[in-house]
Amino acid sequence: MIEKKKYSSSTNLSGILVGVELKGQKTPLSEYLDELKFLATTYNVETIKIFTQKLEKPDPATFIGKGKAEEIKNFIDNHPVDVVIFDDELSPVQQRNLEKLFQKRVMDRTMLILEIFVQRARTSYAKAQVQLAQYEYLLPRLTGMWTHLERQRGGTGTRGGAGEKEIETDRRIIKNKIAQLKKQLKEIDKQMFVQRKNRSQLVRATLVGYTNVGKSTIMNLLSKSNVFVENKLFATLDTTTRKIILDTTPILISDTVGFIRKLPHQLVESFKSTLDEAREADILIHVVDCAHPNFEEHIKVVQQTLQEIGASEKPTILVFNKIDLYEYQYNQFLQSHSLMEQDKMFSLDELKQTWMNKINHPVVFLSAEKKINISELRSVLKQKAEEIYHQRYPFISSYLHLK
Repeated sequence: MIEKKKYSSSTNLSGILVGVELKGQKTPLSEYLDELKFLATTYNVETIKIFTQKLEKPDPATFIGKGKAEEIKNFIDNHPVDVVIFDDELSPVQQRNLEKLFQKRVMDRTMLILEIFVQRARTSYAKAQVQLAQYEYLLPRLTGMWTHLERQRGGTGTRGGAGEKEIETDRRIIKNKIAQLKKQLKEIDKQMFVQRKNRSQLVRATLVGYTNVGKSTIMNLLSKSNVFVENKLFATLDTTTRKIILDTTPILISDTVGFIRKLPHQLVESFKSTLDEAREADILIHVVDCAHPNFEEHIKVVQQTLQEIGASEKPTILVFNKIDLYEYQYNQFLQSHSLMEQDKMFSLDELKQTWMNKINHPVVFLSAEKKINISELRSVLKQKAEEIYHQRYPFISSYLHLK
């Protein structure tokens, strides 16, 4: 049985990644694996090898084919590997079979994201949300997870009498913890609802977007605050709200947890109250990393998540961040490719004239890192907020002068 080590955020691990391209999959597998590698790096795992396979459908026993599983096992037997990470969610049976074969810890994408959230949760509220998601993920996977679960609990005083398996006790404990956490979060949710209701007279703007697109940096620039910023995924888990005044227009602005492809449903559910900031906002500031090669797919992921939580019809400002990196990448592309190949990439001016020039939302191109065009975002945000104030308080012309 595989020992489940408790790794700290400072532990350096070596790992291999495994990705499967299923029939009909539109997104190139390499794009998913690039993101999985970034997730692994965020968890302090150094990727030493990537295995891929094309399949009609996942194998019910091992997810990958038996030949590929043996290939991975041979690599593990000859290299120092701490963990094997799959890009897709594994069933409890698949995970158990793979750990038995590899004799190494096996994680899927969902578990990896949950572990990163555990590392990055700072407040008691965020920690409770992550714990709830973890327990709900682990509950069906208890069998085979720790050696002690296979031992029999004997003697008197145990529920069910002699012979009760420890796994049954552990399952009961986890169910109790889930119930306690849900009760705890429900109470906190009530408090946060009251807080949001008390702030409802002010226009509320919420930063949303894919993870690691620069939301927190923009938050710091707009509010002159010091929200934690790091070039890793999910640097922000806790919602941060600040009051800003643009000329004479007061606005409450919030920064929220970033979205990602295949975001575990357990996290969406447990972070419901955090996502309420987006659902109850008056304005969404959708931040996009335009220097990322897959930024259009990231936009779709965020829009889909907003639709799932009932926030897709909000007035939105689309912010394309990191234009300095985009221009740098464009110039590098011009220098290293032929004239024919250069037609495959837009300049920044050409990019602005594509579909982005035809949407109904205001669009702002900026660089939060270089502080380029921040004033344009302030101006657009101020205009949007004033429109909402005039709709909400049509007979109070002096409202915008409140301090």
